[in-house]
Amino acid sequence: MNWTLEVVPLPVTDMDRAKEFYANKAGFTVDLDDEVAPGMRIIQMTPPGSRCSLAMIEGMPSAPGMKEMAPGTLQGLQLCVTDIEAARAELTGRGVDVSPVRHVGATGWEDGKGETWNSFMSFEDPDGNGWVVQEAPSELSER
Repeated sequence: MNWTLEVVPLPVTDMDRAKEFYANKAGFTVDLDDEVAPGMRIIQMTPPGSRCSLAMIEGMPSAPGMKEMAPGTLQGLQLCVTDIEAARAELTGRGVDVSPVRHVGATGWEDGKGETWNSFMSFEDPDGNGWVVQEAPSELSER
């Protein structure tokens, strides 16, 4: 049986501001923006080429046994790209504050690209949710 990761909840304070950031600055596709029941709104967005989406939910209680996540507490979600410099240029061109490209070296994080699978950058959304972008070889990244 396959266990696919399809949707990740994204905690935000202002859904419209987050939608604008992810759609217009990060380049995600808005799949759904709907009031699914009175007072319950869902915005679902997908990064380009991904099979996993983000969901921002307003007015709906957490699933039984799940704790609420505060805005800004989602950290380290990782996106993979085949050209990290092009991805960085795209994000900065849209006004996203992106870290320099770094890699893990002998003494920790070092500036510049590393070897295969070892080039990273990061950015945050307006609430402080943190993202990592990793360069992955195209022949290995599409699984």
